[in-house]
Amino acid sequence: MTCCGPSRRTLLGALGLAALTPVAGLPRTGSARAQGNPLIATDLEVVTVTDRSVILTWTTVTPNPAGRLVPVPAGGEVRLGPADSSLAPPPRYADAGPTPFHYAEIDSLEPGRRYRFEAWSDGVRATPALNLTTLTPGSPETTGEFTTLVPPPGRRLRTLALANDVHYGETVSGLVLGEFPPGFRQLPELPPYPEVMLAALLDDLRTPDRDAERLLLAGDLTNEAAPQESRAVRTRLDAWGTLGRDYLVVRGNHDRPHTGADYRACLPAPADHYDCWGEVFTPRQQLIEHGVGGLRVIGLDTSELDTAGGRIERPQFDHLTELLRADPDRPTLIFSHHPVTSESGLTNTAGPGFVLNGPDSAALQALYARSPGVFLHHAGHTHRTRRTRPDVDCAVEFLEVASVKEYPGGYCLLRLYEGGYMVNFYKTRSAAARQWSATTRGEYFGLLPDYTLGVHADRNHVVLRDFSGLS
Repeated sequence: MTCCGPSRRTLLGALGLAALTPVAGLPRTGSARAQGNPLIATDLEVVTVTDRSVILTWTTVTPNPAGRLVPVPAGGEVRLGPADSSLAPPPRYADAGPTPFHYAEIDSLEPGRRYRFEAWSDGVRATPALNLTTLTPGSPETTGEFTTLVPPPGRRLRTLALANDVHYGETVSGLVLGEFPPGFRQLPELPPYPEVMLAALLDDLRTPDRDAERLLLAGDLTNEAAPQESRAVRTRLDAWGTLGRDYLVVRGNHDRPHTGADYRACLPAPADHYDCWGEVFTPRQQLIEHGVGGLRVIGLDTSELDTAGGRIERPQFDHLTELLRADPDRPTLIFSHHPVTSESGLTNTAGPGFVLNGPDSAALQALYARSPGVFLHHAGHTHRTRRTRPDVDCAVEFLEVASVKEYPGGYCLLRLYEGGYMVNFYKTRSAAARQWSATTRGEYFGLLPDYTLGVHADRNHVVLRDFSGLS
């Protein structure tokens, strides 16, 4: 599910593995190995590579008596060393205890150095799944090597988290049309998966190794903007931080005003709609502006009333134009739910009508071309991590970030330096989040990783810019 579609081998392999995955989610870990069944270490991914760290994930499974692959706890070990060494890579990481869902983070690496690695579980070497993203020739998963990034020059200034697509209130993940394709539900004894994944995100961002000072949420905070969903997600976020200081939000298509009796107690909106999300967060089609240390952050509401596509109504666009025209060189990060570029429209699974409409996209990019301070536009909606090319000559990175709610289940950290920025995608790492992420790999008949994980360079990269005026 790239620009050219999955290969026949990937399609057949994914469909075969999907046939072994229960629709209601992965079963509980069991004792199948006690009966002598083989251990399989699979789904190896080199998710995150920074200047000084690497994160690998994989899953251990075994056939149960019915022949279905089920997750099984096992030990985990990563062996890692310089790629130019003649010695075998030594052990650098070991799981604290047996788990089916392995998450190995190794730090204290050297910037710009190539490393060789192996991931093992109980004597079985982990291998990638039959997915294009990790089986592409030259990928770290196929070569067993990666190179740490070289950070931009100068001091590190601050760290922002970019995230989207929480879908608070959703109960079935992976549906496209009606009940197709088969969806995935959380195990009944566990909390709803949007709550699990949002909690894992918020817990991650406050740890010393992530240390994000702002969270930007680019839409689809709710399933369908029902009053209880909007209030519940606001309450959860407010328990973590303060809106407008610790976290910023914009509206997605799922957060749009709705019609019907369930919404009539909320703020009136055009055409007999009612805006429950806006009552809890911000009014529709109004941008937000936030400053931190000289950096300008602008959030756009790109939602339409009744469609999944995006638009920017004239008053909001005029307001944005005024802000950028008044200070065109100020370093500016913009975020919205809908992606902007033609490439995004042509490569997402729903087509050009799924992103910002053509006239608004052209006008927005023309505005960016006249505003050299704009350096990044963060979007969600497609549930994938991908950079796309602008349609005009502007030095803006258009970055889509994979969803919080399902595989790969995470966020990007944007680390700003005096001489540029570094982007890294992170999976959330609580035990419940790792289990749900592994479960939802099976969405769309096992093809979801080909679409949503993104290539290594889109997940982990450095861009040089002059941010010396920021504090």
